[in-house]
Amino acid sequence: MDDIVRQAIAKWPNVPDCYGWLGLDARGQWWLRDEAVQARGGFPAERGTLLRHDGLIAFIHRNYEPDAQGRWFFQNGPQRVYVELEAAPLVWRLEAGGPPVAHTGLDAGTVRECLVDEAGRVYLACAAGLGLVHSLDVGAVAQDIERGRWQPREVQSSDLPAAYSFVPSPAARQAQAGAQ
Repeated sequence: MDDIVRQAIAKWPNVPDCYGWLGLDARGQWWLRDEAVQARGGFPAERGTLLRHDGLIAFIHRNYEPDAQGRWFFQNGPQRVYVELEAAPLVWRLEAGGPPVAHTGLDAGTVRECLVDEAGRVYLACAAGLGLVHSLDVGAVAQDIERGRWQPREVQSSDLPAAYSFVPSPAARQAQAGAQ
């Protein structure tokens, strides 16, 4: 986390959290979701505006992490902006034989499991967390599987959040908690 972010948290400790305004798609792209987009529906059906500003994207990447409840967020100064996830909290990029690297630049660490869901999407459960393999890198994963680097296990995508402790929609969870 950036030092300037830590300083902002210390200066303004009680800023309310933000839900529904930021989404992460299956290719590791960030989507800004204003009130009008949110009113039309949930992410990813209603994506919003693709972020293209390299400086802002780099800032999000440096300040993106999970809380104790498995909700991934971007710490924007003193405010937590919880992220809506299309598939998983991380998107892995790799070349054949190379180590996975997250869309944020985070090194995966040890790959613990290779998973394939009902749609044929490939996930890697790593020391850094669960991530979907970017669609452009599925060929590299296939080569690694053929070489015996990983043994894939079949899973249902709907089981992944509970099994790997992440919340796909913090906004929906917050709405449920508010309704109770």
